[in-house]
This record gives sequence, structure tokens and C-alpha cells, in this order.
Amino acid sequence: MLKSFKNLSDFHAAFPDESACIDHFRALRWPDGDIACPHCGVIGTHYRLADNTHKCRDCRRKFTVRNGTIFEDSKVPLRKWFIAIFLATAHKKGISSCQLARDIGVTQKTAWFMLHRIRNAAMTPEFNAPLTGTVEIDEAFVGPRPKFQHPNKRVRIRGSQGKKIVFGMIERGGRLKVAHVPDRKLPTVIPLVIANVKRGSRVHTDESSVHSWMSSTYAHDLVTHKLGEYVRGDVTTNTIEGVFSHFKRTLTGTYHKVSAAHLDRYLQMFAFRWNRRTRGNGKAKIVVTESERVNDLLRMTNGRRIDYKTLIGKAN
Repeated sequence: MLKSFKNLSDFHAAFPDESACIDHFRALRWPDGDIACPHCGVIGTHYRLADNTHKCRDCRRKFTVRNGTIFEDSKVPLRKWFIAIFLATAHKKGISSCQLARDIGVTQKTAWFMLHRIRNAAMTPEFNAPLTGTVEIDEAFVGPRPKFQHPNKRVRIRGSQGKKIVFGMIERGGRLKVAHVPDRKLPTVIPLVIANVKRGSRVHTDESSVHSWMSSTYAHDLVTHKLGEYVRGDVTTNTIEGVFSHFKRTLTGTYHKVSAAHLDRYLQMFAFRWNRRTRGNGKAKIVVTESERVNDLLRMTNGRRIDYKTLIGKAN
């Protein structure tokens, strides 16, 4: 039976030991009870051993509930992984590896690796369906501000020079999709928008020339920021700009800086939390609980393992 919790105190009561975490994760990973061997793929031909592991009757190999998930080959207890997932999904601005290391009693390097595995699980495209209705689209630039840099490291930056580009799309009152893109050129932007926004939807943007093509595919309206126009009737990009404002405060307040190699994982973790503030539509919306967010991410851990060499760009 799945455990439910509303806060950290409830969480510790629900998962007092390693065995409780294993049972909970087993129920999430194999909800129908048909356990599949991660080695040969055969379902139901296993037996449980005294140490809470399994052995397949078909291929005769042992396996645990961790095999094939982000927890595989990790020496960190599953209970500490659960705490890390709780903190990463409950805190609106995430949690830094330095803080997580202090909270669960591991090294900063281990906490950094754990958080990137968790973010990698959050990148699973569970919201594959294109955005519909009224969709706001915009881009933002994230990166260093020279006035906050040490004089010896300060470089002259003009406009968006030297910054990373974040492209965002959000349904009015619905889902968010964000991505790190290399540039704002049409060959980059057009396929991204078409893949993520249903044709014929209403699309609101600013006056940037990168959006000029949209009227041929969407019901395109825009606001002209350079003339001081931010709202015209229901036409606005205020929602997606609010998303960018929140994300930038997350980077500044929690992580301080993020490299281009890892930015997309931070974005997808941010979108994971944003899309799970509520469920349902209109008046039927309900607040998503902490346990629902944790369980959602736990369900997404299968097949999302990333090793350390790949993470730091030194894979063979």
C-alpha cells in the first residue's frame, strides 16, 4: 500500500527505515504485482529472498527494486534518496547540492550526482501531448551579470552576449514546456514550436521577429513591448514572463550559476514542479500534495539512470 504524507514530519513517520522505502517503491514500480526481471524481461518468474531482493527463476540472476532505475549502483540508502526527492520536489526553488549534503549526511559531490540523476528522471516527457487553447510563447536570457562579478573576472557583456537562451511555452491556466536552445534562429524555433503547440491554437508572443512566421500556422496575436504595451484585452505574455522571473530567482537564490551542459536538466526539474502545483481544469483543480509529487517522480525513475562519466562529459 502506498504511503501518503503532507510534510517532512509525516514523511519520516511513513518511511521509518529502508524496508519501508523498498516496499513503497516496489508498489509504485510494479503496481499490478507482476514483477519483471530487469535482466531477461520475463514477468512473474521470480521469488523473493530473505534480504528483500529477488531472483529470477528463468535466467537465475538476482535483482533488486533498484535495478534499471536512477538508484542502480548507488551505495546511498534508498531512504536518503527518498528524502532527496522529497526536498527537490517540495521546495519551490529546488535545493542546492551543498544544502542537500548537509541535510542527508553525504558529501557535496554525492549530493550533486544524486540531484542530477533526479533531474534526469524529471526530464521524462510525460507531457507529450501538444499544448492547446491559448499558448504564450517567449524566450529569456540567463547568465552572468558583470556588476556582480569579481573585478578580475569581469567581462564586458552587451545585451544577450554570453548568456544562455531559454525558450518557454505555456498554456493559459495549463502546462508549461521549457527548453535550452542554442540560438533564436528560425530553423531552431519553428520545429520546437510545431512539435509542442497544436496547430491552429491561439498563440500570444511579443513583437520579436523570431515569431513573425506564426500567423501561417496559428491564430497569432502579439503585444508590442517597445511601445510600452504589455496587455491588450486578453492578449499578453505575462504568464510566461512570470515563469522566467521565477526561474531566474531560482538560479540566483539557490544555485547561483548553472553551466550550459546541465541547464536543460534544471529547466525540466523546474517544469516538473510547476506542472504539479495543481491537477485538473477550471473549478475542478485541486492542489497536488507532497506525496503525489514524490510518487510521480519515483514512477519516472525507471530507465533514466545516468552515470557520472556521462554527466561530466567524460564518457568513453
